[in-house]
Amino acid sequence: MKLSLRWPILDGLLIAVGSFISVLALAQDPLSLKPAETPERHLQDLKQLTFGGQNAEAYFSFDGTKIIFQSTRQPYECDQIFSMNVDGSDVKLLNNGKGRTTCGFFFPDGKRFIYASTHLAGDRCPPAPDRSQGYVWPIYPSYEIFSANLDGSGLKRLTKNPGYDAEGTISSDGKKIVFTSMRGGDLDIYTMNADGSGTKRLTTEKGYDGGPFFSWDGKTVAYRAYHPKTKDELKEYESLLKQNLIKPTRAEIYLMSADGSNKRQLTNNGAANWAPFLHPNNRQIIFSSNLHDPERRSFSLYSINVDGTGMERITHGARFDSFPMFSRDGKKLVFASTRSAKEPREFNIFIADWLP
Repeated sequence: MKLSLRWPILDGLLIAVGSFISVLALAQDPLSLKPAETPERHLQDLKQLTFGGQNAEAYFSFDGTKIIFQSTRQPYECDQIFSMNVDGSDVKLLNNGKGRTTCGFFFPDGKRFIYASTHLAGDRCPPAPDRSQGYVWPIYPSYEIFSANLDGSGLKRLTKNPGYDAEGTISSDGKKIVFTSMRGGDLDIYTMNADGSGTKRLTTEKGYDGGPFFSWDGKTVAYRAYHPKTKDELKEYESLLKQNLIKPTRAEIYLMSADGSNKRQLTNNGAANWAPFLHPNNRQIIFSSNLHDPERRSFSLYSINVDGTGMERITHGARFDSFPMFSRDGKKLVFASTRSAKEPREFNIFIADWLP
């Protein structure tokens, strides 16, 4: 997903709009990086896994040996789903290379994966949004969620809905998928069984509830949300939504139980807080925010306790760091960043040892 004209660093990453800067090239050996100017004490042995282009939404397999991610590279005009080993080697295209894709995630057995794709509406990438209304994200109604084997065979459509279905992730027992959908007339979070049956709505408050992730034990869901409070905010939100658009200039971090109960808001700072993921200890969440930047142009990683206390900035610098995910044992962190970028709009995948 994406952010505002005030945040040009994100332009093209989350929906990959506009022209692409360069052909993605992956080095054979990850690049060890020098420490940041401000020490990032929780990150050790930081390594760069991709080199050039636009790479994002990198998530560990359940056994911690592979990473699934989305990337734009020739001959593709927009994001496709790839996998690689955790050392950056053995990069493979996983989907059929058609349409725009997003939000790849492995099943626990490592044999299949899910992703969202627009390919049923055509092989080409859907058009970029009309920016005459400011910086907006398109909520493509042609996005549906699919599962497939790692070689692309056995493709199965899991959602059959005329509106947006995307942002899916899988519980650690492989039985449930949590995702975002427009099927109820608003952007809300749902769960379904791994075969697409048994859909249940978890959120109902007016606004954008999205980006859900199960905790590693499957008991909790972390997500981001924007709930308009004033009449003007609600009017703008509803107007854009009718055009399959949203303007994500603000979002807060929330938690809820996997059945949708016990919702609680963790942040309340008016910034763009997003991409939350729970540490396996279930005591801390890592997420991305532009809270530190008065101009809202750069994003860093932050952590916060599940009771909303103890917020700490994890990464530093005037750049973009986001999409963090802990490995199942809590010893590794993978994320996307513009650090070491050689070109504008270049985003790469990084991995580090996590030090509590």
